[in-house]
Amino acid sequence: MLSTMQDEPLSLATLLRYASTFQGDSTVSTWTGAGVRTVTYRELGTDSARLANALRRLGIEEGDRVGTFMWNNNEHMVAYIAVPAMGAVLHALNIRLFPEQLVFVANHAEDKVVIVDGSLLPLFTPYLPSLKTVQHVIVTNGDASTVQAPQGVQVHSYVELLAGQSDSYDFPVIDERSAAAMCYTSGTTGDPKGVVYSHRSSWLHAMQVGSSNGMGLLGSDTVLVIVPQFHANAWGLPYGALMSGASLLMPDRFLQPEPLLAMMASEKPTFAAAVPTIWGGVLAELETQPQDISHLRSVAVGGQLCRRR
Repeated sequence: MLSTMQDEPLSLATLLRYASTFQGDSTVSTWTGAGVRTVTYRELGTDSARLANALRRLGIEEGDRVGTFMWNNNEHMVAYIAVPAMGAVLHALNIRLFPEQLVFVANHAEDKVVIVDGSLLPLFTPYLPSLKTVQHVIVTNGDASTVQAPQGVQVHSYVELLAGQSDSYDFPVIDERSAAAMCYTSGTTGDPKGVVYSHRSSWLHAMQVGSSNGMGLLGSDTVLVIVPQFHANAWGLPYGALMSGASLLMPDRFLQPEPLLAMMASEKPTFAAAVPTIWGGVLAELETQPQDISHLRSVAVGGQLCRRR
């Protein structure tokens, strides 16, 4: 006998439908240096449909790899959910890898499309001639016309590409054990090693993020995601927020102590996550420029202890 109760694969397509429908008023906000630009989860769902349609028109099929070379921001969040929800595989490229390592992982993963933040184009474009499988580059928050692409590679503006797309998409029923995303190791011997996350593992990780014995994420939280989206899938926080209904605050490229504290003062996040070096810098800044951070009910630190100065 087989179950008939909630008999649906644990897929990120299901998570997208849930978050954009039942948590539609929650938000993703990106710090601009002077404030935030914000979309609701409902709008995130619409943008995800548009990106999925655009990628399909560029020839992306289920199982194809789509790379991102981006900061934590609204557009990266759209790719984070749209790419796996359409059945493709998200590959968040680590912008801090050595050049030869980045070229290796993009070629090893066989990325067909790379979505690049405009501020990172000077770092990314020198790699393009060495990326053997990349057919399309999509530029967000920047001028796509400045990219000198090698023969066989087309460059697109993210805004223009999405503008003509339908705001609905028939996201498929996906086998929960199929690949949703992949990351590569850093700091190991030899070449980086690829790690593939299934839809099921991403779903279960998101559940753990919300559990009381995990990070205890609440639907009422605003989560400052400082840990990069290209680092271990940002510790599951983007998907955990979609599942719980928590709002997201993305720091973009503003990762220094002063702007981090400015966005905290402005947006009052209740939960934040970063590596010890970030928190060490924030603590040092607070010693010289004290401010009220009592709005933070919980802080996650990964890698090692954040020692008192």
